[in-house]
Amino acid sequence: MSDEEKFKDIGNPETGEGNQEEAVPIAPPLHVVDYRTISKAFGWWQAVVLTESWGKRTINLYLWQEKDGKWRRKQKFTIHDRDKWELVVEAVESFLGEL
Repeated sequence: MSDEEKFKDIGNPETGEGNQEEAVPIAPPLHVVDYRTISKAFGWWQAVVLTESWGKRTINLYLWQEKDGKWRRKQKFTIHDRDKWELVVEAVESFLGEL
């Protein structure tokens, strides 16, 4: 499956316009540059979000839970730079054989 098939065209990442998916529930001062939904089902939404704030971009892994019709953040993991990402990848890959 290609990346295009895995991730829906999200249209405008701030408003959700241009598709059937709603905008990610992220408030200022974070500006959503782009995002990819990983899964969204049973009241849970996982996404990888590229944000910008104060001129600096970060990649964030979010987990939201829907409660009373609103999405509430349950977890957030931020990747600030490529070096940190390499450490995460190395650690995760070391456990993949255990699955």
